[in-house]
Amino acid sequence: MREGHFIKINKERWDSYLDDTNDPDELAKRFAYLVDDLGYAKTHYPHSNTITYINSIAAKIYLSIYRNKKEKGNKFKLFFTEELPLIMYRNRKTLLYTFLFFLVFMLMGIFSGWRDQTFVRAVLGDDYVDMTMANISSGDPFKVYKDQGEFSMFLQITWNNIRVMFMFFLAGITCSVGTIYLLFKNSLMLGVFEQMFFAHNLGFKSILVVFTHGTLEISGMIIEATAGIIMGNAILFPGTYTRKESFVRGAKDGIKIVVSLIPIVIMAGFFESYITRHTEMPVVLNLIILAASLAFIIFYFILYPMKVARRLNVDQISFKKI
Repeated sequence: MREGHFIKINKERWDSYLDDTNDPDELAKRFAYLVDDLGYAKTHYPHSNTITYINSIAAKIYLSIYRNKKEKGNKFKLFFTEELPLIMYRNRKTLLYTFLFFLVFMLMGIFSGWRDQTFVRAVLGDDYVDMTMANISSGDPFKVYKDQGEFSMFLQITWNNIRVMFMFFLAGITCSVGTIYLLFKNSLMLGVFEQMFFAHNLGFKSILVVFTHGTLEISGMIIEATAGIIMGNAILFPGTYTRKESFVRGAKDGIKIVVSLIPIVIMAGFFESYITRHTEMPVVLNLIILAASLAFIIFYFILYPMKVARRLNVDQISFKKI
């Protein structure tokens, strides 16, 4: 059978499966039909987008069947233990590319600051650089973290970080261009900032101090950018969905990621306001906080999604966005 005819006789039925139903027998019947269609398509049209389309419907039904086995009052737990990890698993390549963008942009800042000191002032501003130089000269290079009361600093930083987080996400509406620009701007500033301290033999100390809160904050920035790019890519590459439907799907995934980051942003604000200011604390304690923060990010947003995907056998049913 030609692929066009195969699609023609089945497309209406496949599209009807996109309508939600709470009938477990109907879900099971739909899933069985889709598995048969999927097997046929893989055999006869191995490189076709038809396979991806059937996969996406089968994946949705598979999760519906699985979740129907759970208690209704468990939705909050399910979000953090299954739904969000699967979103991250589906978009793991986007997360990787976003991290690589961040790394390249930051290295550009480091290299440019090293080659031309005027570039440091152009990026960070004369006032900030002059203040930092004065602090370094006075023997307290990180005094900026001590100039304000803890609680007021916590409120200000946390509000700003949440505002920036939503800016990263909403900028994805520009087909990812706005999000990538914000990532470029902030990553470049980070590279220039670190190069400034390395130029004054304070590089290791700056990492210990700044990354006490910066590990969560910067990791959050990368994941925020990922959420924005997911939405932007959904507009650019709708696949077999309508562009509107693809956008809605991408936006939903992105906003779920952003919501999950709110506790992390709050914790980063707490660390910056209450802990980073103690620049005299033992190096071991700095390293413990830094390592624990990094381990949490890697586990929850990278390793745990892989574990959930294996447990739910999602590799047998592709969750690829199309």
